[in-house]
Amino acid sequence: MSPEGSATVGLPAKADDGDWRRVHPASPFVRGWVALAAVGYFFGRDAFERVLQGRDILDPNLNGRVPWLLAGGGIVLLLTVGGFILSWYFTRYQVAEGYVRVNTGFVFRQQRQARLDRVQAIDIVQPLLARIFGLAELKFEVADAGESAVRLAYLPLAQAKQLRATILARAAGVVSGPETAQEIPEAPEHVVLSVPPSRLIGSLLLSEQTVGILLGAAASIAISVYTENSAIFLALIPAVLGIGAAYWNSFNKGYNFTAAISPDGIRLRYGLLDTQAQTLPPGRIQALKVRQPPIWRIFGWYRMQVNVAGYGGAAGNENAARTTLLPVGLKPDVMRMLSLVLPDPGVEDPERVFTSALEGLAGPTSTDGFVTTPRRAWLLAPLGWRRNGFLATRTALLIRSGRWWRTLVLVPHQRTQSMALQQGPLARRFGVADLVLHTTAGPVVPRLYQADVEQAVQLFDQQAARAREARRRQTSEQWLAQVSGQAPPQSEPQSLPQAPTQEDPQHG
Repeated sequence: MSPEGSATVGLPAKADDGDWRRVHPASPFVRGWVALAAVGYFFGRDAFERVLQGRDILDPNLNGRVPWLLAGGGIVLLLTVGGFILSWYFTRYQVAEGYVRVNTGFVFRQQRQARLDRVQAIDIVQPLLARIFGLAELKFEVADAGESAVRLAYLPLAQAKQLRATILARAAGVVSGPETAQEIPEAPEHVVLSVPPSRLIGSLLLSEQTVGILLGAAASIAISVYTENSAIFLALIPAVLGIGAAYWNSFNKGYNFTAAISPDGIRLRYGLLDTQAQTLPPGRIQALKVRQPPIWRIFGWYRMQVNVAGYGGAAGNENAARTTLLPVGLKPDVMRMLSLVLPDPGVEDPERVFTSALEGLAGPTSTDGFVTTPRRAWLLAPLGWRRNGFLATRTALLIRSGRWWRTLVLVPHQRTQSMALQQGPLARRFGVADLVLHTTAGPVVPRLYQADVEQAVQLFDQQAARAREARRRQTSEQWLAQVSGQAPPQSEPQSLPQAPTQEDPQHG
């Protein structure tokens, strides 16, 4: 087992057999229902078609072979069900000695384990069939794991919540010791915001994807009229189906999005058919991005995404949803989520600083503290040079960019893993350079565009020193121990302004 807690494969660690538990007996059937459906389809398709056509259920030519076909089908069904039973019997899990372990396989044995103090996030996932049976899957994300280090499927929903509470309590340092029998109640939570379905639908209809679709439709109509050929619309049917599926996936993943705060972290819930509940422990977010497309500016909407160790590069719809901290929200929602991610922003007036980060432009009378692209390099970014800039607070580095597509990237100092200065021939001619900060893989790529060379080099050195100092102060992986001794005694850290909670009638 590596220090980072990555998943390992090998023999089970020594533990009392009483500590090991099994998943729900229906788990293999929930996972493998497709195999049962395939067996039923293969043996029942012909009979079903004959019934629809008004003929006999069985082909008269097969009367002599019916017993053999039934026997073959029964054997296949027994083998499938037997495989499910063996899969359930040999799937066991344990939470002990600072690890969560899952053993699977009856032919090829495998153990996955993760250190509790390296757990980055815990998700409770309920596909539609699992919801029908009242079951849930647990996903444990571990630092430096390219995929989920541990997937435990399936448990009764109440048991899954109990196990999540136990693991989070141990990871936070609330509970210690090898005992696994003690039950730890789930930490209470306070809902801070939710996304109305109407806003979610509006954000999808007013997205860049919709604009591209409208432009493509207009071009297709123009070509069809010009060439007097309507067959072009038939070729667009696959594209229309794909676009519809993309809209549905976005709506299905973002529906009923709710964010809550609890002692064990930020809790996110979302999903229409397949529901998911994430728990992000405090301090595990590596980088954060707030983005506002031009059309969304009319309604004051923003989108927030994060990098979390273990989530990987956010490829595909599932990871894209898991790295979304807020699918669409107003400025008070953004401020509220920022206050959860960065309780101590490290500035005296966080409202002014973060408003400038989201909306500000450099000017002759600007005093927001952001260092922007020098005027001599305005040809490299005619629209964005007054917007591109950075500001380093006591706790994080803020990078803003984009005049039309406004973007704010926030990186806590202790999450800066490495940095790189980049300068092309044109940038060298204008005396500017880009600074790239490296964090874990994800949708957020922290990059400072076209900063003055001297300022970029100075920021490079200063940020390296800030990162070392921040990591030196982080003496424990147990986040409650960090929070309890992090605030300096001589000053009270300033918090971002609290946005209205869901109970506030004035909150949209």
